[in-house]
Amino acid sequence: MELSLTQPPTSHDVTQLAAAAKVAPSHAADRAVDLALVPITQGRLPDDCDAWLAEPGDGDVFATRLWYDTLIAHAVPPTAQPLLARFGQGAGLLPLLRQGGRLQSMTSPYTLEWRPLLAPGMANAAGTALGGWLRHRPPLRFEAMTADLDTLLAAAADRGIVAQQYAHFGNWHEDLCQGSDWESYLDARPPALRTTVQRKLARARRDFRFELIDGPAGLCPAVCAYEAVRAESWKPAEPFPDFDAALLRAAAPHGLVRLGILRDAVDGRPVAAQYWLVSGGKAWLLKLCHSEGRRAASPGTALTAMMIRHLLQHDAVSTLDFGRGDDGYKKLWVRARRQRNGVVLAHPWHPAGLLSVARHRLGGWLRRARTHGPEGLPAESVKLGDPG
Repeated sequence: MELSLTQPPTSHDVTQLAAAAKVAPSHAADRAVDLALVPITQGRLPDDCDAWLAEPGDGDVFATRLWYDTLIAHAVPPTAQPLLARFGQGAGLLPLLRQGGRLQSMTSPYTLEWRPLLAPGMANAAGTALGGWLRHRPPLRFEAMTADLDTLLAAAADRGIVAQQYAHFGNWHEDLCQGSDWESYLDARPPALRTTVQRKLARARRDFRFELIDGPAGLCPAVCAYEAVRAESWKPAEPFPDFDAALLRAAAPHGLVRLGILRDAVDGRPVAAQYWLVSGGKAWLLKLCHSEGRRAASPGTALTAMMIRHLLQHDAVSTLDFGRGDDGYKKLWVRARRQRNGVVLAHPWHPAGLLSVARHRLGGWLRRARTHGPEGLPAESVKLGDPG
């Protein structure tokens, strides 16, 4: 059942939800599979996971071994345990984390995209197995979702699992026209940005020296320069200080790294730095920073322009992705925004699941009440909300 948000959920409503979870016949999959949750003990994904992982050059970086192994080694909280949910009969797997009794996707503040690692055509079977496994267990949270999970979530719902979707973060990006070059790209930007870029590039040619690292050669001093700029920037301390350097070292041998450094032309000190990952015609901007002491010269703007020009002229990328968040500058460089969502899968017959469902429904109702007022609430249900 779906609760109406024309009034707050009552104890009777939640009881009905829980009762519906008792029956839940499954017709989502023709091929039954099981699910086993196993710990990751070697500090990396087991070798037999490669069948479901993407290759580095396939344009699916966040589903590659290099991404997950770097995450496990350098971006898992000390109190968290990496796990694999393995589906039987070759259906696939879910990289997960358990922390403080909570189970979630193996994601981090650096993750831009996440999806289940499933064999083709196995979403029904995987969803049914996942739904059966979650019955009478605490909720499971997926973050940074990109794939269409409707089939998997519907199969889990057939086993009595309530899927509570919520808005996770905004992602600014642009799919460029085929054959786009730097000039056509710049012509399509807002006039104010075009003028600023042309002025800052002219100054940069006089005051700065541009370096670009796209492989292992020269990577070590470039990483040191990036970290020096990061320490002089406005940004807060990294939650996992070793992650960026480790990711750059792991990705460089595969040709995925584009690390740009802007140095003072006189003393050689780095004043701005950023790095992108490039794969399958796509380019993701993971980090950028500039020295606060050189803010007046706008070295960050100049470096972003230089990097995009390189990505278009030398890598012929067709997609630019500015990563997490709705920072105001991003919409100047790329024109499209999409919502990355999360979902909490909860079984109402577990106390934590029941609480999660109730909080999610109440939160959605309160947001509608703030927007429309108590008398103006629409009768339909809300799909997105923060489950708390």
